Amino acid sequence: MTNWDNARFFLAVARTGTLRGAAARLGVDQATVGRRIAALEQALSARLFLRTPTMYVLTPAGEALIGPCEAMEQAVHQVERRIVGMDDQLCGAIRVATTDSLGKRFVVPAIAKLRAAHPGIEVICVTSAGMANLTRREADIAIRTLRPESPDLIVRRLAQLESGIYASRAYLAARGEPREGEAFEGHDLVMYQRPVVPSMWEALCGEPTRRGRIAFQTSSTMMLFEAAICGLGVTELPCFRADDEPELVRVMPKRCDHFDVWLVTHTDLYKTARVQAFIDIVAREFEAAV
Repeated sequence: MTNWDNARFFLAVARTGTLRGAAARLGVDQATVGRRIAALEQALSARLFLRTPTMYVLTPAGEALIGPCEAMEQAVHQVERRIVGMDDQLCGAIRVATTDSLGKRFVVPAIAKLRAAHPGIEVICVTSAGMANLTRREADIAIRTLRPESPDLIVRRLAQLESGIYASRAYLAARGEPREGEAFEGHDLVMYQRPVVPSMWEALCGEPTRRGRIAFQTSSTMMLFEAAICGLGVTELPCFRADDEPELVRVMPKRCDHFDVWLVTHTDLYKTARVQAFIDIVAREFEAAV
């Protein structure tokens, strides 16, 4: 195998385990993936995958190929980042990864201002609970509440925000207001699933949850808000958004927590003109709000 094009087909199948999954990832049809893998195996005179009824499983030869292919992938992404980083024009695309809540309140307004000032810049906004991999160019900029530790990334704190405990007006009318020090005894709780935010299962803004009853779990911030608004229970929410919801009431106002918001980008892209333009505008958006 001598080129990156072969390597990317091989890695896509190895990572997804199916031709269909690889085709979706690469943006090609399933038959093309099958032909490329067959041709690669013929060129190497080695079977790289064991075909099972449900999955493509790596053979020992395939396992031996993973390392060299990933090294090739890293080299290609490094070239891409450096070429993009040399672009001084205020045009082209930026991929921004963030969460639904931060996106709605801060990032989308910043994008609107960026587009008004620089209409040649196209923004692709990816919202998810997971962390985008900036090294693999899944995003150029990430705006998150978790700080990464990679030395290849430039990290800037945008703001420190507050969270509080909230319930809907309807819930409080029916169930009464939870009192500080009672660990939510007699109350229903709306929670992130434990793997998403483990600390929430111990306490909400420092108030223990051990006496509360878990009524609803989700991995989505949007669904957490909707569940609280619909009266399913009490929960912890970021104040910047919850305070704007007319159906939500903050309870135990002395109970609060704080969290940082971080802007992250790769060192190779940090000085790109369009990335700098976005960073300046989104930083001002957070400063104005805070």
